[in-house]
Amino acid sequence: MVETASRIALYAAVGPDLRHYEVDVESAALTRRSTVSLPANVQYAWPHASGRFLYVASSDSASGVGGFVGNTHHVSAFAIDPTSGALAAHGSPIALPTRPIHMTTDIASAYILVAFNNPSGLRVYRINGDGTPGEEVRQQEDVRPGIFAHQVRVRPDSRKVILVARGHDAAADRPEEPGGLLVFDYANGQLTNEAIVAPGGGFGFGPRHLDFHPTHPWVYVALERQNRLDTFAFHNGTLLATPISRQTTLADPTHIRARQAASTVHVHPNGRSVYVANRASTTTSIRGQGLPAGGDNTIAVFAIDPAKGEPEPLQHADTHGVHCRTFHIDPSGRLLVAAHIMAGEVHDASGQSRFLPACLALFRIADDGRLQFVRKYDVDVGERQMFWMGMVGL
Repeated sequence: MVETASRIALYAAVGPDLRHYEVDVESAALTRRSTVSLPANVQYAWPHASGRFLYVASSDSASGVGGFVGNTHHVSAFAIDPTSGALAAHGSPIALPTRPIHMTTDIASAYILVAFNNPSGLRVYRINGDGTPGEEVRQQEDVRPGIFAHQVRVRPDSRKVILVARGHDAAADRPEEPGGLLVFDYANGQLTNEAIVAPGGGFGFGPRHLDFHPTHPWVYVALERQNRLDTFAFHNGTLLATPISRQTTLADPTHIRARQAASTVHVHPNGRSVYVANRASTTTSIRGQGLPAGGDNTIAVFAIDPAKGEPEPLQHADTHGVHCRTFHIDPSGRLLVAAHIMAGEVHDASGQSRFLPACLALFRIADDGRLQFVRKYDVDVGERQMFWMGMVGL
């Protein structure tokens, strides 16, 4: 079901600063407004179901974001002004044990669920009656979080939780470490009856992010390490072990010249299309300059078969930047914004290079799901990164 909102707020994080932009969906335009600062670099954020609060996870131990030394990890709450979208600190941050990589709330926003990547972990925290984050919920059963958790999501009926564990590719000093989808029954903040879905024992299966179909029992999983979109399905409450579809996210998977990695996945609010970001930012030396060795910086667009749930490739839209880590679709389903964490040089077939700043790139979404680039807004990130971005309807 597509939501409508009279106003849309976009929030983009540069290091510890969370910048607020007003979104004009009709004109596909952004206007920068105010900025709030977190105790450390922003990792992820998630809105309260009411739209009144935004919960933000921050840490000073993530690689590549610079500026902080120490051991600072928190979830902070901000009140969202219902008219302007401006953020104001709401209560005191709660401390976390290690770096949070992802967070969400359950469907009613009674609890916050936080995923940790190193060491891998999953914890649940209460949301107090006033909307502030509260104490941790001690679990009655042990949570086995797999290897390198990267995302946690709650199914739309709030009865299942999936923790996405990416695993690791083989390296010179270690063999491949398997990935998997850790599936839990969920009720009142408790995670029970853990089961794992890991085709091939998790080897050759490196999931990073997933999204749920809004009306069918289909789950779309972006495999970072394999540049693939796998589709799974629930049946009688159980996530089936074998995907119903496997699709490459790349336009030409035989022509990878550098590190290539799938990123975020989002299903359109109307359930008719699904989108996956492809990232490439590895550099090589060309005429003494560090330039990208080539790669796919695109949004892969797939049409969803309404009967089977299988995605079929429609488009690979250039994101007009380097390393799109996050993107988001506005609640009305008409606008997609892609956020690029870094600046970089790109070159064409003749070897000519040009500099691309970090940016927010705006696309209109057509009725068939295809993307049409409209404009981009360059963002000066300095030595930091634009690590997260998302939109909230007011």
